[in-house]
Formats: sequence, C-alpha cells, structure tokens
Amino acid sequence: MDNLTLQEKPYLHISVRNLVEFVLRSGDIDDRSSGRNQVTAMQEGTKVHKKIQGRMGPDYHAEVPLKFAISYEEYQLGIEGRADGVIYEDTLEANSLCCVDEIKGVYFDLEHMEEPIEVHLAQAKCYAYILCEQNHLSSIDVQITYCNMDTNDVKRFRDTYGYEELSTWFYHVISLYKRWSDFQFYFRRIRQDSIHQLEFPFSYRKGQKELAQNVYLSIHRNKNMFIQAPTGSGKTLSTIFPAVKAVGEEDGERIFYLTAKTITRTVAKDTYQLLEEKGYRGKTVIITAKDKMCPLEERKCNPDDCPYAKGHFDRINDAVFDILQRQDIFDGEDILNWAKERIVCPFELNLDISSWCDNIICDYNYVFDPNVYLKRFFAEGSRSEGIFLIDESHNLVERGREMYSETLIKEEFLHIKKYFKVYQGGIVRSLDKCNRFLLDLKRRTLNEFLLIEDIDVLILHLMNLCNGFERFFEKHIELDGMDEIRDFYFKVRNFLNLSEGLDHRYQIYCDFDDDGQFCLHLFCVDPSFLLQQRLDRGNAAVFFSATLLPITYYKNLLCCDENPYAVYADSVFDPKKRGLYIGRDVTSKYKSRSKEMYENYAAYISKILHQKKGNYMVFFPSYLFMEEVYQKYLEHYHRDEELLIQRSDMKEAEKEEFLNHFDESEHTVVGFCVLGGVFSEGIDLTGNRLIGSIIVGTGLPGVSNRRKIMMDYFDRIDGNGFLYSYLYPGMNKVMQAAGRVIRTQDDVGVVVLLDERFLYSDYKSTFPPEWKNYSVETLDSVESSVKMFWDEMKL
Repeated sequence: MDNLTLQEKPYLHISVRNLVEFVLRSGDIDDRSSGRNQVTAMQEGTKVHKKIQGRMGPDYHAEVPLKFAISYEEYQLGIEGRADGVIYEDTLEANSLCCVDEIKGVYFDLEHMEEPIEVHLAQAKCYAYILCEQNHLSSIDVQITYCNMDTNDVKRFRDTYGYEELSTWFYHVISLYKRWSDFQFYFRRIRQDSIHQLEFPFSYRKGQKELAQNVYLSIHRNKNMFIQAPTGSGKTLSTIFPAVKAVGEEDGERIFYLTAKTITRTVAKDTYQLLEEKGYRGKTVIITAKDKMCPLEERKCNPDDCPYAKGHFDRINDAVFDILQRQDIFDGEDILNWAKERIVCPFELNLDISSWCDNIICDYNYVFDPNVYLKRFFAEGSRSEGIFLIDESHNLVERGREMYSETLIKEEFLHIKKYFKVYQGGIVRSLDKCNRFLLDLKRRTLNEFLLIEDIDVLILHLMNLCNGFERFFEKHIELDGMDEIRDFYFKVRNFLNLSEGLDHRYQIYCDFDDDGQFCLHLFCVDPSFLLQQRLDRGNAAVFFSATLLPITYYKNLLCCDENPYAVYADSVFDPKKRGLYIGRDVTSKYKSRSKEMYENYAAYISKILHQKKGNYMVFFPSYLFMEEVYQKYLEHYHRDEELLIQRSDMKEAEKEEFLNHFDESEHTVVGFCVLGGVFSEGIDLTGNRLIGSIIVGTGLPGVSNRRKIMMDYFDRIDGNGFLYSYLYPGMNKVMQAAGRVIRTQDDVGVVVLLDERFLYSDYKSTFPPEWKNYSVETLDSVESSVKMFWDEMKL
C-alpha cells in the first residue's frame, strides 16, 4: 500500500479518533461508574486543550493537522486528524527529538491512574506514525496528557516508539477497517446510481411539485427553510424525495429525519420503503429509545446483570457488518431480534447501525440535546454533511427549552447526603455547602419567584461536588440508592455544563414546586442560539408542520438565520367539505367560569353532535374543565352515544383502546379530551372514524412562574410577551386539534371553536388561509347551521 497523491482515485476519509475507537473496542458495557470509556468531557475539552497548550514552550506546536492516504484498487482511504501538540527542536530531521502530545480532559481522579487509556494511546500512536512516515523519523515519543477539569490536576504518560514498531501496528489497525471502507465505497456507488434514476413515485398533487423544488433548492443553497404544509399536502414525501435527490447531487451525505412522535417516524419509514420499491438503494434506520429497546424487565447496563452487556464490544462489529449485508431498512423490531441472536445490546446495535446508514429517523434529542446527541456524527467542532428534515417542528420550541434548561432541588441534596454517612470523600462537605447556598436563596424568596443574577459561588461548590462523585465512582463502591445517586450526579453535571453557556437568553430563578420543594432553575427562554449551533453541524435544515403559524414566531425561536426561506403549501382539500364555526357567546376565561358557562358548553356539544351520527372529539383546556362539562353533559344531554373520557395516567394500551372505539360503525362516539394531549396531535382517524372536532377555549397555557418570566423576557425584547408566551403556543394546540378531522380528500367534517376570543384580531391572525371562511354562531343558531352543512353534504 503506497502513500499516493489524493487526486487519482475517489477519496474516503475517517478521523483518527473514530478509527481507533471503532476497530479497537472490546470488553463489556458497564454504566456503574463514570467509566474510562465515558470519561472524555467533550463539552469542556476545548478550554482544557487551550489552557495546557498555552503553558507550553516555543517548541510546542498546537493543533497540528495530519493526513495520510492509503491507496486501494478503486479508492483511497484518508486517515485525518489534528494532533493536540507536537513538540520538536528546530527542524524535523532524522533522529531529532519529536513528541506527539494527546490531551484529554476528564472528570475522574488522576491520582491512581497507572497507564493511559488504550484508545487515547492508539490515537496518539496514529499521529506518531504519520509524523514518522512523512518526516523520515526513526523513532518518536508519544505523550498522553490528562487534565481533571474540576481540579485542573495534570498527569502525563510518555514513551518512545520506533518507526518499524509503529508501522506494523498502524497497518494492522488499517487492515481491521478494510472491509468497512470497502462496504462504504461500493454501497455508496450503488446508492448514487439508484438516486440518479429515481423518479417521483406518484403524480404530483396541487402545489406538491413546487414544494419539492423549493426544498431541493434550499438544500442546494445550504439554507434553513420553514414550510407551513397543511394536512394532505404530502409534506413527508415532498421533503424526503428532494433531500434524497440532493444527496445524489453531492449536496449532503446523510439525511436526518427528526420528529417528536412515533407515528410520524412510521410514516417516514413507509416513505423510504416506497422509494425503495421504486428502485432507491439507501440504508435507513429508525433509532428507538434505550428503554424501549432493552429486552430485560429492568434495564441494568452492566456485565453482572445483563448478558447482552457482557462481552458486547467483542461481538458488536461483526453483528453490525452482517446485518448491513442482509437488508436496507432497519426498525426497532428488526434490530431487537438481531441483537438477541448475536447477544449484543440492542440499543448500542441500533446506534452502530446508524453510523453506516444514509437516512436516520429519530427523535429531536439525537441532534439537539446536549446530553444524548449522536456524538458519532456531531462531535464538537465537526460537521456531518447532514440534511435535517424536522417534522412537526412546532414541537421543537418547547422541546428546545427543555433540552437546554435544568433544575436543582434543595431537598435532593439533603436526601443524597443520607447515602454518604459512611463514605469520607468530601461529598458530604460539598453537599452541605450547596445546601447552605440554596437555603440562603430560599430565605430570600418571599414572593412567587426570585430572579437571580449571580450563582458563581454555587458553581464552584457544584464543581467540587462532581469531582467528589467522580472519585467515588472510580472506586466502584456500591451504596444504597446508587440509581438515585447517579441520576443526581448527571443532573448536577448537566447544570454545570449548561451554566457554561449562560447568556441573555437564559433566566436564573428560584421558586417552590407543587410539593413545596425549593427549586433553582436555569431556564432557557429563547433556545434559538443553541438550536442553531446544532444546525450549523449540518448542511441545511427544513422545518415543516401543518401548524407553523405565525411563521415569524418559529423563525425567531428555532434558528438564528436572518433570512431563512419560508413557504406556505396550499391545502389540497375542498373547503366546502369542512364546516368551520366560532361560538361567540361562550368563553373559557378563568373569571367567566361558572356552572352556567359549563352548562352552555354542554348544550353546544349536544346541539352539534346530535345533527349527525358519527364520531366526535371534544377538546378542553384542562382536565378539571373537562370534568365539569362532562358531568353537565351526562346529566342533561346524554342519549345513546358512547362517551369516552381521557385520563392523565393512561398507559399505551389504554390509549390504543381509546382510539379503537373510533371505528366506522353507525353509532355515535364522543371522546372528551385535553388540548395538547396525546389525542390532539399525531393521530390519524380518516373517513368516518372522526367527523367532528369541538374545541373548548383557546388552549392558552396555564399561568405559572415560568410563563410570567417568559412574558417579561419577550416584552423586553420586542413587546410580544403575551403573544410568545401564551397566545401562539395556545393557538398551535387549537390548530392541531382541529386538524384531526380532515385527513384525506374524501373526508367530511365540522370544526367548532367555542370561545369569543377566536374573533379577536390577535387570535384570527394565526388562522391558516383555509380558515378564512367561517360562520359566527351562538347557542341559538349553531344547531341549524351545522344541520344545514350536513344536509348540503348529502346532496
């Protein structure tokens, strides 16, 4: 194998770090400690690198890029990386002193560390070989520098290696990767050829071709794009197909289809299946949550309790390679069955399969969440050449806030302290210091909440606490409550990590929860900047939803792009097949709630659903409000219709059973549900399975400390506090619930909005264009209006 120029053959590349971590892994999965496989602290590592590099002398050269190419028959494999440091005197001549330095920021105690971690040493040895080869060195020193990021303690390991020894070792490592690079090269050729021949699988619906073209152009130009795409516009196919074609034109290498709902993941998989039937060849995987994938009754990821964890890394590479030869689309069931057969962890198998896939269907978390994002694609400072298709992206605003926020509870510090009575490692002392800081805040919190400006002292205490936890975990001591201890540690660690990025988009405040516990919150009010940091690791992003209005609101909170594209896809449904009514003589305002108002709502429901037998859903602003109206309806208006009521504690099987009642039979079923709940979004009841959606109230979120803080924040920014904190989130829930009715071009149904506020200008400004024709009703008029609609539908 010769070191040839890179212009002669197609070029694949892999980073040095990914190479050694992949081919040299072995042993068990074990999450009982912070663990040497999991200790590299990527989020803070850059600061540690710069700090150490800055202390070195003039012979120390930081961040030295290195590249080496190996030529095979039809392609070249490039091994690339950036050495943290290269130390040499004057010039790199034969036999001159030279040393490669690999820096690792960690959280564990360095005192008892006797040798470097294997993959860290292997990474440095790869750099060492490349330097020897390119500079004709007969030997070279390799140094691994560890720095504890809580204490700033440093420990170094240094050894000398000869060129022949490094060369033999290096080419052995490369030989282990050869079958993988062959697979990557030859299957990519197959994929690209299939894309070039792929055609849109159907005749285009109205506006669908223009939508697909716009998606393709936005990806080609590396832009963010927002699409308001009503149900029935074919948005899934209209985004996936042009994204696949863009990959064929080298505008991206991998598609991430991101969604918050299981059902939309299934729709995406079905779309790729359709393209496969039309000749497309691409590897597609659905990433399923760890708890759902675990075959054990209780998930315990260690070799003592799980047979799949024991020796997992000894078997995983063969298991992955073999399943990639068997099929092109992988869902949770496929992966679970294969994992059981090959005795490997199903979730880790799922993730490893994704490394070789062209299309990854997964939850938002795997791209945006700082704790669970796919580091194999989005390691700090790297780009994935990915295309992000973000379905139901109206959900990402609140999900983003959740991902980038954290809460510490004072009482938990005292609870965890009880487990460490017999352990003398500084943890109790640190817990006490944190508790005293929080106790001082508690005494100062006289009103509903207290805004905090400075928590630097607490941050220092938390850093010391985490360092104590790391020393404890390294000793593999088992105490009572280990699961609680680990969960608490990860919460504190997340709080610290998030505190590194505090800026004006955050609010720090403390208050009391419903159980009276004292809480300190890092609250990310505006997640746009942190979301954009993740988006920047890909080539382009397409945000789409049936309820992405007003689009400016979502542009402002989901990205920092000053001029993202925005497209409104026209509805393909006949507006005459949907009756839209607004009741102006009722309201769910808190000050107007009374027995009389509940009675009026029950009467409205009765008059609407008794005009035609069929299935209806009625959506309420809260469980309490729903229960009040339900009882009034039951007492005064119930006939022979079947009544169902949503409960807050419904399990998956009960939710399925609830929906199974909505069949095509002749009798009437009425589901009493909550706005924003599981039945108001992501369900598909076509035909006569649902003919009416009655929406009680405007869906505004309940008043809370967090909402008040949000409103004050956005009022300071642009005066839109109420709109951004209450109205827009509420109206999104309304539009989602209304969208349950008309799902196909053959569907017919009514949508009734029961609150006078729907006629206010701020509320009407959020209506989609297809809602421009509505009828204003009262309790006296609604019966005849709805009856007239159904009579017209008969004709």
